[in-house]
Amino acid sequence: MEKPYIIGISGGSGSGKTTILWQIANRFEDSEVTVLCMDNYYKEREEQVYDDNGVQNFDLISSFDIEKLVSDFERIMNGETITLQEYGYNNQKFVPKELRMSRTPVIILEGIFLMHIDQLRDQMDLKIFVEAKDAIKIIRRIKRDKTERNYPLEDVLYRYEAHVLPAFEKYIAPYKSSSDIIINNNTEENSIVEVICQFIKFQIAKAN
Repeated sequence: MEKPYIIGISGGSGSGKTTILWQIANRFEDSEVTVLCMDNYYKEREEQVYDDNGVQNFDLISSFDIEKLVSDFERIMNGETITLQEYGYNNQKFVPKELRMSRTPVIILEGIFLMHIDQLRDQMDLKIFVEAKDAIKIIRRIKRDKTERNYPLEDVLYRYEAHVLPAFEKYIAPYKSSSDIIINNNTEENSIVEVICQFIKFQIAKAN
């Protein structure tokens, strides 16, 4: 069987990378495109590290079970079907789904530290970096953390300055220059999504 075409989507928190991902993935059948999101590999809350001020930091490489993420990716590539629990973003109202994923002509990987993981980055045929203006990223982060995690504003701003920005500079931004496509995602809709979808359709047709 021909190797699946691997697409990696990364970018800073609030850049809208997950929105871009689903604008693309929702146009395809499960048999055509498999999506593997790094967020679903967050470790349990009690395993997360506290900073010097006693605030848990979810923006560290160690916040994720990288070993399982890489293992699941390799299992999919080997033709196995994997199951995992959808991550709930510390939202008590969130009802997680059981996700089943298997090998398809195109596999999309998505996550903030994705490009920093050698075993995944080296497998990517197309690297997409999503960025947005700093003010827009902060606004998106405030809205999301209020809705999904019920964090107060001052807590969101503290985490952004103390956790998110350092992580971005160290583990995310360095891979922008080596990406194949850089998406400036300052609005709700992005015209390049259609171009990427057409390219994916080409890869699917080539595999069939």
